Amino acid sequence: MTAASSWTKSDWRAKPRVQMPDYLDADALEAVEAQLRQYPPLVFAGEARTLRDELAAVSRGDGFLLQGGDCAESFAEFSADNIRDTFKVMLQMATVLTFGAKVPVVKIGRMAGQFAKPRSAPTETVNGVELPSYRGDIINDLDFTPEARIPNPEKMLRAYTQAAATLNLLRAFSKGGFADIHRVHSWTLGFTDINDAERYADMANRIQDALDFMTAAGVTGATAHELGQVDFYTSHEALLLEYEEALCRLDSTSGKWLAGSGHMIWIGDRTRQTDGAHVEFCKGVQNPIGIKCGPSMTRSDLKVLLDTLNPNREAGRIVLINRFGAGAVNEILPKLVRAVEEEAHPVVWTCDPMHGNTIKAESGYKTRPFESVLREVQEFFEVHRAEGTIPGGVHFEMTGQDVTECTGGVRAVTDEDLSSRYHTACDPRLNASQSLELAFLVAEELSASRDALRATA
Repeated sequence: MTAASSWTKSDWRAKPRVQMPDYLDADALEAVEAQLRQYPPLVFAGEARTLRDELAAVSRGDGFLLQGGDCAESFAEFSADNIRDTFKVMLQMATVLTFGAKVPVVKIGRMAGQFAKPRSAPTETVNGVELPSYRGDIINDLDFTPEARIPNPEKMLRAYTQAAATLNLLRAFSKGGFADIHRVHSWTLGFTDINDAERYADMANRIQDALDFMTAAGVTGATAHELGQVDFYTSHEALLLEYEEALCRLDSTSGKWLAGSGHMIWIGDRTRQTDGAHVEFCKGVQNPIGIKCGPSMTRSDLKVLLDTLNPNREAGRIVLINRFGAGAVNEILPKLVRAVEEEAHPVVWTCDPMHGNTIKAESGYKTRPFESVLREVQEFFEVHRAEGTIPGGVHFEMTGQDVTECTGGVRAVTDEDLSSRYHTACDPRLNASQSLELAFLVAEELSASRDALRATA
């Protein structure tokens, strides 16, 4: 019997665990897990296989990945309007990126499961009082009281219900006409009317010309369903393994295990120990797996992780999510790219320019300067052009709401503005305007990379 076939979904329990809560009531935890095991999975194996096929195309340069959404989903902020607004912005971004890349854009939300957060320290201190850290609404509460910070297993049930409702709405939006490309681009044209956004008007108008031509040729959402609906997938960090195991299901079609909590799951930079619980769980499921690669990732670490998680070198299985910080990409990324090339692992390289660029503003708020986010994306593309490898995607923490959490952008959010609409419970997110502006700038990078490849050919 092979190692893969002998894997069970509870094997992670015998491995070292980090960034996970210690529940005080074992009986209450088991009752919740038992209830979740009876619930339907949130996603299905056929959907995960389709996503793997699409990511395999991305790894070959025949697609581009857009992954985005909340830092951590909130019970309090949950609403149909918030889901709609984030989905809407991601559709706009995907349209612009499709035009720049001239390949299909795979759309994956950090949605319907992104409830748990790793923390840099197990406790936090406010006014001399030390309490356990807030770890996301699926684990404990944000209120700074001893009672609120006790891990509560029943919160997993609420997280499941919210994820199911979110997925239901996303499926309706993606297939019910809301995602028609003509409607989506009409929203984008409004963005280019903003002062200082005129530089993006030329690309927006060229997209409109292409759509007008297709309409004149009789190609519309009514005649070609690809223009009227989209495939949209969900993803989250697989941090709370009791929840993940409870929703893990055996796929009767393939005989392989599926993480039924989301189409794609990822392993965080703090939980990627090769002998740890999170890698152990993820190696046995058939979903696409993301690996967050921070500054401490070494060539040898990455090689072992890839051999563990994708021993058969299957395309579409692994997404490497780089998060180094502006100014550090040129030093770190080339070494990792060459390590992967040496081992001939087919991966999707994607850039997370958010986590490495978090600073504390003079006002005291955590923020991310738009200029630093953009710079890391540009450095990511520069390295791949130099190495002759494929820049496969971008990964943003963002929202469709008009928040003021990241500084900069055409609407010029300043340090003084942060307090006006700072809603995140964890890390700062790009707002709708900043997200769309980044899509235009990434589209320019994609066009430049395509032109460089054409010139080389």
